Amino acid sequence: MFDKLIGVEKHFLEVEKLLSDPKIVNDREAYQKYIREHAELSKIVEVFRSYKQVLDDLDDSLELLKDTDPEIKGLAKEDIDSLNLQKEALEDDLRKLLIPKDPHDRKNVLIEIRAGIGGDEAGLFAADLYRMYSRYAEGRNWTVEEMSHNATGVGGLKEIIFMVHGKGAYSSFKYESGTHRVQRVPATETQGRIHTSAVTVAVLPEAEEVELHIDSGEVKVDVYRATGPGGQSVNTTDSAVRLTHLPTGLVVTCQDEKSQIKNKAKAMRVLRARLLDQMEREQNAKRSEERKSQIGSGERSERIRTYNFPQGRVTDHRIGLTLYKLESILQGEIDPIVKELATFYQAQALQNAESPTDQ
Repeated sequence: MFDKLIGVEKHFLEVEKLLSDPKIVNDREAYQKYIREHAELSKIVEVFRSYKQVLDDLDDSLELLKDTDPEIKGLAKEDIDSLNLQKEALEDDLRKLLIPKDPHDRKNVLIEIRAGIGGDEAGLFAADLYRMYSRYAEGRNWTVEEMSHNATGVGGLKEIIFMVHGKGAYSSFKYESGTHRVQRVPATETQGRIHTSAVTVAVLPEAEEVELHIDSGEVKVDVYRATGPGGQSVNTTDSAVRLTHLPTGLVVTCQDEKSQIKNKAKAMRVLRARLLDQMEREQNAKRSEERKSQIGSGERSERIRTYNFPQGRVTDHRIGLTLYKLESILQGEIDPIVKELATFYQAQALQNAESPTDQ
């Protein structure tokens, strides 16, 4: 670890030097890139320098143990005990800081919610999840932008795609990807029987154009009239847009805006995010199981959470967390779950980083 930290400090000094280079200063994109890198590295370097100072102080105190004066030796022993505690704490901090960062954590996030098994009840719960995520985002002063939605006739949602704009949005939502199960008595149930329904959630980091260029010749564009629930036309112009990415077969539709241009722009952002996600999933599939668990993004098909209305409980099955706060959670107070998941996957990543197979 010490050799790795020396390399990090050396790179930090190189980045610091680049930030004073006039060529970099005049290149806004490059300058911003190095500013972000400098900020990330400075956290590690600051702790590493404190660690090196503690090691130097330990060497000095060990030398003082050789002194013939009993009082000096006693003070040296006290210092050594204190310094060893500091050394252990700093080593723990450095291990955590050296865990590979998810490059998408700072990004905006695209979330897709789809009703699964359960008919109308699944659609109603999809709407509940959308409301839950929206309120959580708003509570953090993030902006929710609806990209596309397909409503049911009873106030539910067959599907909704939306973007959350805010620094670190992806890092907070990335563990929501998977199957969410709900157990409750539907309003239409006369016998009072509990029904089980499911909703799937897909979470994708926003892909910027500089990250993923899509050749216009690879995208087929179809336009048509937007329709509402039941298939009735809700527009008199061909404003709805369907994009088909020919190399992969991915299809994205958007009809929420009255403007064809706006619908096409939104559809392109969704397509770009899905393509980036597909590329990364293919790359991840080639890595070891340890590496996949280190990244910590559960499979979408995995049942990750159950919302049980009769008992007022929410259970996250990945970490065995159960909270009897269903109503407040559905009002957007999901921070306790988000923090527990982040802690769990960080500990898992730390364990993988320290395992002999990864050294």
